[in-house]
Amino acid sequence: MKPIWLKLFLLVVCITLAIKSQAQVCTGSLGDPVINQDFGSGTNQGAPLGSNVTNYNYFGSDCPNDGSYTIASSTNGCFGQTWHTLSHDHTGNPNGYMMIVNASNNPGLFYTQSADAGQLCPNTTYEFAAYITNLIIPSACGGASSQPNITFSIETTTGQVLKTYNTGNIPPTDETVWAQYGTFFTTPANVTNVIVKMINNAPGGCGNDLALDDITFRACGQVVQAGFGSFSGSAAQDVCIGSNTMVTLQAKVNGNPVYQWQYNTGGNNWADIPGANSDTYIRPADNTVLGTYLYRVGVVANGGDISSLNCRVYSLPLTATVIPLPVAAAIAPQTFCEGTTLTLTASGGATYIWSGPDLAPTLQNPLVINNIALADAGTYTVVPISAQNCTGAPANVQVSIIPKPVANVIAVAPICAGEHTQLGASGGLYYKWTPSTGLNHDDVPNPIATPLVTTTYNVNVSNDYCTDTKSIIVTVNQNPVANGGGNKNIFEGQSVKLSGTVKGDKISSILWSPATALDDPTSATPIANPTDDITYTMTVTSQSCGISVSAPVFVKVYKKIIIPNTFSPNNDGINDQWNIEALFTYPESSTLVFDRYGKKVYQSIGYSKAWDGTYNGSALPEGTYYYVIDLKNNTPKLSGWVFIVR
Repeated sequence: MKPIWLKLFLLVVCITLAIKSQAQVCTGSLGDPVINQDFGSGTNQGAPLGSNVTNYNYFGSDCPNDGSYTIASSTNGCFGQTWHTLSHDHTGNPNGYMMIVNASNNPGLFYTQSADAGQLCPNTTYEFAAYITNLIIPSACGGASSQPNITFSIETTTGQVLKTYNTGNIPPTDETVWAQYGTFFTTPANVTNVIVKMINNAPGGCGNDLALDDITFRACGQVVQAGFGSFSGSAAQDVCIGSNTMVTLQAKVNGNPVYQWQYNTGGNNWADIPGANSDTYIRPADNTVLGTYLYRVGVVANGGDISSLNCRVYSLPLTATVIPLPVAAAIAPQTFCEGTTLTLTASGGATYIWSGPDLAPTLQNPLVINNIALADAGTYTVVPISAQNCTGAPANVQVSIIPKPVANVIAVAPICAGEHTQLGASGGLYYKWTPSTGLNHDDVPNPIATPLVTTTYNVNVSNDYCTDTKSIIVTVNQNPVANGGGNKNIFEGQSVKLSGTVKGDKISSILWSPATALDDPTSATPIANPTDDITYTMTVTSQSCGISVSAPVFVKVYKKIIIPNTFSPNNDGINDQWNIEALFTYPESSTLVFDRYGKKVYQSIGYSKAWDGTYNGSALPEGTYYYVIDLKNNTPKLSGWVFIVR
């Protein structure tokens, strides 16, 4: 058990150091790492560190004990899953080694990093930094694990402390979190090497286990501004391949710096450009090879030793990219019809310049020319321009303009229904008639047309590319059709209107024959009042399409029936019979007579012999009798009474 005074002392130290936990990394420009301790790479486990680096014991597996460490690329299932499982180092390299530390129960020095003589420059500010992660999961140790708390002490080889920095407590996290901790310091005159000591201020036991990776020394100086065209210009510039463009790179640093421009030779490798020692470097116009070219400027402040790479700080890289010229996609030869719209569409660039026959250069794309003429035929040229304003080789497209056919049609005379006429068109190689109704062919210049009604025909006249259209009307006059309207029945002395109808075009005359008893024989519906049966026919004449004669119209004239209401069958030779005038002309008629009791006393079909007032050969008594006469001609029945006088 630790003494109470020691626990109180450690508590005060931890609180004090926690206040100083924020990293004091360089806020200016950095140089390349003078030292970059990444512990190498490989499969578990790595080789032990030297005794001058750490006083902890080397452990040959993933999970070192208290006061021990291992060099490994991963950890798995340590201490009952109380540690995070690491599958790679802080850079994400699955084979990258890191130092896995299980803190000693006794706080103190656990790691020393030396910068050997000549590795640093005197009177130069450097950033020292390292990546650290707490290996303990938050729930371990009942949620009260000891937390790593590291003090960096940067000293000369004579023991002069140049800078101290404390990380503060590094708390546990649910996921593995790598954080960079560091500070910056300035080497004294004539000092080119230092020692950095890492002291663990917290005890081990349950907690205070960590991983350490990527320990670096990098020169730290003023911000180096650099860009294309000016120090505040863009960090990237595109250059067209084959162009004579000379790219200007410019830098700025306050004070009286010394400059050295570099170019990248691949990966993280850089080479000085001989003689490029001012704030401006003009890149030669060597734009013959596609690719990306990186440049940066190294700076040493106030007349320092620019020849020493370890003294420099650098600007961020500037990228010059030699890009290919745009290539306009080939456009096959185009053929257009005279009077239509020419449209040419280029691709392969961002913008384009079109030119052609009698056409001023234009940026229009697609190129559109309305109502083209034969003079617009020829070679059209398009120049592609990329988004980076690189101009590609011109591409040509051959444009042919085909004369537009002129459709002609021959007018045709009107025809009568059922007749035919020949249509005629000219002006092209191919023909198409619409509608095809009534045509014997719809794809010849001169089809035979037999339409039933007046029809407008359209003909599409074309050559191999172009078309024209004309229309022609075939007027069809309908033939005359006479319809007498059917037979009529009247009684003598009556009149009837004939119901004739007429169809057809250009009717010139209507005539009924005979004209007997007609009020107007030239009307389709004359009034007829014949005294006897008669047959009429109607003839209709068309001015253009002949005549039509109706079927015969028979007018039946029924004789007038006069029915006496008294007769005296007493054999005196006067009025001895019931004489019904003209009833004999209705041979199918039916005559019935009833007494006052409804008894039928007389019946006759036709009336060839008049009734004499007898029933079954016996004379009927004087009195009133009732009759019903059906003429059987679809006229109403005749009824009434007759009185027999004795």
